[in-house]
Amino acid sequence: MNTDKVIPATDNEEEEETLDLTKEPEQESWLSHWPLLTALLILLAMLILEFGFRYQPPFPINLVIFTIAFLLAGYNVLGMAWRKAKRFDFFNEFFLMSVATVGAFSIGSYSEGVAVMVFYSIGEWFQDAAVDRAKRSIKALLDIRPDQVTVIRDGQPSVIDPKAVQLDEIIQIKAGEKVALDGILHSESATFNTAALTGESRPDTKKTGEAVLAGMINLDKVSEVQVKSLFKDSKLSKILEMVQDATARKSQTQLFISRFARVYTPIVFALALLVCFAPYFFTDAYNFHQWFYRALVFLVISCPCALVVSIPLGYFGGIGLASRNGILFKGSNFLDVMTRIDTVIMDKTGTLTKGVFKVQEVVAEGLDKEELVRLAAVIEKNSTHPIAKAIVAYAGDTPGGLKAENVEEISGHGLKGSVDGKSVLAGNTRLLKKFNIPYPAQVDTLVDTVVVIAVNEKYAGYLTIADEIKEDARQAIEQLHRLNIATVMLSGDKQAVVDQVAKALGIDEAYGDLLPDGKVQKVQAFKDAGRRIAFVGDGVNDAPVVALADAGIAMGGLGSDATIETADIVIQNDQPAKITAAIGVGQLTKRIVWQNISLAMIVKVIVLVLGAGGVTNLWEAVIADVGVALLAILNAVRIQQMKLD
Repeated sequence: MNTDKVIPATDNEEEEETLDLTKEPEQESWLSHWPLLTALLILLAMLILEFGFRYQPPFPINLVIFTIAFLLAGYNVLGMAWRKAKRFDFFNEFFLMSVATVGAFSIGSYSEGVAVMVFYSIGEWFQDAAVDRAKRSIKALLDIRPDQVTVIRDGQPSVIDPKAVQLDEIIQIKAGEKVALDGILHSESATFNTAALTGESRPDTKKTGEAVLAGMINLDKVSEVQVKSLFKDSKLSKILEMVQDATARKSQTQLFISRFARVYTPIVFALALLVCFAPYFFTDAYNFHQWFYRALVFLVISCPCALVVSIPLGYFGGIGLASRNGILFKGSNFLDVMTRIDTVIMDKTGTLTKGVFKVQEVVAEGLDKEELVRLAAVIEKNSTHPIAKAIVAYAGDTPGGLKAENVEEISGHGLKGSVDGKSVLAGNTRLLKKFNIPYPAQVDTLVDTVVVIAVNEKYAGYLTIADEIKEDARQAIEQLHRLNIATVMLSGDKQAVVDQVAKALGIDEAYGDLLPDGKVQKVQAFKDAGRRIAFVGDGVNDAPVVALADAGIAMGGLGSDATIETADIVIQNDQPAKITAAIGVGQLTKRIVWQNISLAMIVKVIVLVLGAGGVTNLWEAVIADVGVALLAILNAVRIQQMKLD
């Protein structure tokens, strides 16, 4: 994978927000904030006395009351500022707020100093609540693994922890229950809701031997599943890990804002000092109290909290929205990458086609068809490729007790092995060419996928196999074209088949007869031409190009573990139309994030200028600061509530 695509998280104490799905975010009662609420009540009472009843307590009492309110509201902020100051970290929002409010007290602006601290702390409270809400929303969406499971042992059902279930044990799922572990259906048939994994609530009926995954909900009757993955290795567990890791990989925008805040804050301190002292050299009637007050206003409005909190919150929302629609981003940086994609390159089998092959025709030469099918099925049993599975399914029980020996997979060509003392080759025509075995020229003219067979180094016949295009594949290509994104298809299948599929779907460019290294070369050529590439694939041989692309996308249903592990984005339901949905989530997230940046910067610049000119006071500064922070947070939270078209 490109090293420039992986952006590690840093360990800054409270600025770095990551999503820990291993522990539940705390849902605090508003009563737990009683010190802050008490400070707010004291502030309101003192303001009512001063402006409503025109009464102000004597100086000592006034100072004591406001000091108590100040400490109740700001003890957390003051404590954090002190801890950072001990590490010689003075340029942060906590120290900035502490200096501004203590400064206000020093010039007798008690109510304003308390107001700044109270409203700043209320803003922090709302920010924390919004972040926790984002965490809970993603955790609730994904962490639906049952705490217990019914396992059949010695013919009797036992309810145990899913972590204690071993491979190949049989678990029982009642109607309405969630599947706790990955496996294959042991019952004759069952219907499941797969929304947790795919984002689609449409019922999915499984037959005996078909895959059933943790997180699916059994819809109709008591069913049994044979466990094929331990609890920690289930698809749902890996999804949780992916989403948790995703929030630790920062986008370029987040990294920029973090770096900006580190540079911006010391500059603000320097400008505040200039606002305070520079007029001494340019005005005859210099009033320190007046210019010191303006510098305090300058410090308050310059606090970067609206940017520091709302930006990662926006990306949390984007990751959550995508997850709810069956699209897993492994990092918020990939949300940004998807907005810059101009070319989508796709594999054919399993990506644009269903990968569900059926044997159409069998042609044998030198032996009967049944023998040809038997030899082909016995050796193809050693492959997990969809074409191999089609041949094995077509043969049924024909192979009997035969086994293939010394089987060797020749990447991009096929299989070589020994069956019943005979040397057997099964694969594409490149395999026969590799071993210099002649075959009829008409085989190369066939449009359907062809598996040729050679026995004892002699051509023995072929099977034609057809795949079916996915229902939404054409819709996906049309959507990409509407976004002015070029489409390319790469396949190891022969060019005639590739051209046929490309024509049916309206794909711009299509290349067939490619080995895995040929796909890598094609993708590299597009990158060298300055294209921003997203590659979509599902097979093991797609892993290298998935890693090479700017954004690697894996089909998570049929996709191999290697490809899913390598990919930056995983589409859980294998629908090509989700490619444009992933782009849409990226664009939506970017739009809202930049709305927040623009809002915060425009308001701050205006109030900074007005504050330096003496037009605004501390009250207006804190209202502008907290107000813009809350607006930015509410805007970021909107992403979680949106729906994809």
